[in-house]
Amino acid sequence: MKECIAVFNAGSSSIKFALYGTEPAESLLFHGEIEDIGSKTGLDPDLEVHDAAGKTVAKRSWPSGLDHEGATREILEITTELLGDGHLAAVGHRVVHGGTRYAAPVKIDDQVLDALTALEPLAPLHQAHNLAPIRALAAHAAHLPQVACFDTGFHCSQAPVAQAFALPRALSAEGVRRYGFHGISYEYIVSRLREIAPELAGRRLVLAHLGNGASLCAVHEGRSIASTMGFTAVDGLMMGTRCGTIDPGVLLYLIDNHGMNARAIEDLIYRKSGLLGVSGISSDMRALRASHDPAAVEAIALFVYRIVREIGSLAAALGGLDGIVFTAGIGEHDAATRAEVAAGCEWLGLELGAERNCDGKGRISTETSRIEAWVVPTDEERMIARHTTALLGRGEQGGGQESNRQI
Repeated sequence: MKECIAVFNAGSSSIKFALYGTEPAESLLFHGEIEDIGSKTGLDPDLEVHDAAGKTVAKRSWPSGLDHEGATREILEITTELLGDGHLAAVGHRVVHGGTRYAAPVKIDDQVLDALTALEPLAPLHQAHNLAPIRALAAHAAHLPQVACFDTGFHCSQAPVAQAFALPRALSAEGVRRYGFHGISYEYIVSRLREIAPELAGRRLVLAHLGNGASLCAVHEGRSIASTMGFTAVDGLMMGTRCGTIDPGVLLYLIDNHGMNARAIEDLIYRKSGLLGVSGISSDMRALRASHDPAAVEAIALFVYRIVREIGSLAAALGGLDGIVFTAGIGEHDAATRAEVAAGCEWLGLELGAERNCDGKGRISTETSRIEAWVVPTDEERMIARHTTALLGRGEQGGGQESNRQI
């Protein structure tokens, strides 16, 4: 009987999932997503599942009352139907925050789940939703081993000075520090570079995860050195609806002069800013590229400016730069953004090949460019499946690897 690994990536109103075979390892079988879970817009949650070739193999919809627990049960039912005589051997989950304790994937037990629940104040918009399917599976399929993979884990290799805020030590001891996110994506990119560009993989790189959520990571010898995201996933680059780095004095101004409370500020900086806020049109780069509105042009220019400025900062942290790798939705598919970022990095010796950039596959810099530029598609779900298979194969029983980079 064929054994399979399921991967869950749960958000506030959706659960993405994928099924991978174990023979051969990491062979994608199906992938899908339930959207509009608990929707406040009145939309009915719906599901679409595709096979490895992209063919639609299942569609369903439910009344608007479907929650994460119900959605998880529905995915289990559909998974059973799709696998036929196969069966699930384990489930891997993307969990945004591992705190200072978890630097590596971990098999989930009650103790681990309690520890991850305690981290919800550090990621209030993400952590609880990540954990909801874990609880549902523990209740309805307790026989299934579950593994948590952390967006923060990859960055635990950073030096303490790269993780610290200039705040009183009591706050640092409480966990107020720079964590960094998108770590599963960055880890996958590093693994792919070792396969497709082994000479570059160990050098000084900036990895650019540019999507609706966006960040940069400085990597040397495959290890995270610094990241643009910090205590939360709103820090750093301008994003689809998130503002990125902002002077804390602006937030004090909003409290004092606009009567905004914590929730109103949260809504502003997470959901109403970024490309959407500056353009007043859309958070989608494709819509902005198609628009002739000056505000759309300004939003794109600010997005690119922030990327270029942060690349300079990370190059300083690395002591030089040998390559830039673009990934995620904008990074993989928007040649114009890549070209504009490269133009801002000419001082570093970056030169794109126009045809290579339009093609958007593999190396896109010229042969004479002093630093290399690549486009490498990310695959967080595959990375989670890989970790889940390896961890359970080693028979580890939970507790995980604790970070030795605590401050």
